[in-house]
Amino acid sequence: MKPFIITIFFAFAVCNLSMGQDLVYRPINPAFGGDTFNYQWLLSSAEAQNKFTEEDEGRDERSDLERFTESLNNQLLSQISRSLFNEQFGEDGLTEGTFSFGTLFIEIFPSGEGLVINILDTSTGDQSQVIIPN
Repeated sequence: MKPFIITIFFAFAVCNLSMGQDLVYRPINPAFGGDTFNYQWLLSSAEAQNKFTEEDEGRDERSDLERFTESLNNQLLSQISRSLFNEQFGEDGLTEGTFSFGTLFIEIFPSGEGLVINILDTSTGDQSQVIIPN
């Protein structure tokens, strides 16, 4: 029984002598009130852990032949559309009325904002509107 009493006595003595302090939270991230000098360290740490890589979309990896072919196709399509435009609207350009190009239905009329061109694709139902200001 005596060792038990001595153990309890030491336990109370240690508890009496022990001291505590308040726990204070100090944020690390500057966005949440932490020290602003931690910003660079947090940024470099995040970049080091980042497993994603940016794809370089700015580089054009097509060959000269592919770029030339695309340019030639664009010029040919532009020439064809210009000749179709001249056939439909004449040399005077856009005139009021409704026109049909295959599945495209085009309506041209003046408004207070300028010349309005409504384009409707009858096969898909897609619509577009172009306003040419006065």
